[in-house]
Amino acid sequence: MAVADPETILRERGGLNLVTGATGFTGAVLARRLLAAGLPVRVLVRSAEKARAKGLAEAEIVEGSVADEGTVASAMGGVRTVFHLAAVYREAGLRDEAYREVHVEGTRRMGEAASAEGVARFVHCSTVGIHGHIEHPPADETAPLAPGDIYQQTKGEGEEAAWRLAAERGLPVSVIRPTAIFGPEDERLLKLFRLAQRSPALLLGPGTIGYHMVHVEDLVDGFLLAATRPEATGEAFILGGEQAASLNEIVRTMARLSGKSGRILHLPAPPFQWAGSLCERICIPLGLAPPIYRRRVDFFTKSRDFTIAKARERLGYQPRYSLEEGLRQTLAGYRERGWL
Repeated sequence: MAVADPETILRERGGLNLVTGATGFTGAVLARRLLAAGLPVRVLVRSAEKARAKGLAEAEIVEGSVADEGTVASAMGGVRTVFHLAAVYREAGLRDEAYREVHVEGTRRMGEAASAEGVARFVHCSTVGIHGHIEHPPADETAPLAPGDIYQQTKGEGEEAAWRLAAERGLPVSVIRPTAIFGPEDERLLKLFRLAQRSPALLLGPGTIGYHMVHVEDLVDGFLLAATRPEATGEAFILGGEQAASLNEIVRTMARLSGKSGRILHLPAPPFQWAGSLCERICIPLGLAPPIYRRRVDFFTKSRDFTIAKARERLGYQPRYSLEEGLRQTLAGYRERGWL
């Protein structure tokens, strides 16, 4: 028997679809997809003005933070499906408590309110970053947890908070661990595109480590599947593209799409790792932006190569966008905005 599409299942389920973090890259695409399907959407965001600018004027907008218990409780009324994507993205000078308040305590508040409301599904957005460097690629959902920074550490703790509520209160949780997200409207690949347009492009390390990416529309497909498939309850899923590519391959593809040579010069990474660690140790306690971050160096040296076999088998997840097509779209978006 054919399985109904996620939008149909959500429509039949009834109630509101709550999206947190809806002014972020993925959250906005997800909320707009739900609205386009004619589904009732409520968004919990820090800025109503920004939500409207993101094309979410048709949604019911609740302004506030997942860190505020009263706001969370009011946002949860009448909700049947929760997409919890709110996060503190890595910013200079932020103390650890800022990450923990949103990623851990915010998830706990959201989960408790969702449990009290009796939601049908609580889809929590984690990250593959909680697995750290992948020594034996490709890694699956059972790979050891080895977060490398406070963002990844607190995202892991937030995931643990969701699992505790599932065990203690029966909250129907499904966890998504996205690989590196990209696509139109993305800004995170801008520096790498600019690097790829140089001749030569300077890469730290040999450039052979795997970097797994996922087009934002494919990721949203996975969120909808996790929200509607019975097999998703109580499970975590890595969502990525078909497979990882090496940094060398990605940079050369970016260069070719940009009409550049794609010539690469490799520099040794250890001196930059040492300098990044020292700068963070000095600058962050003073609230200053370090001129170089250890995590930026780690980007060139840590393998992030995963398998999406579980999502394929359990959810029927199937990426629709190739790496090249996604990079072409992203480049077009950058050029349209005058960034490249």
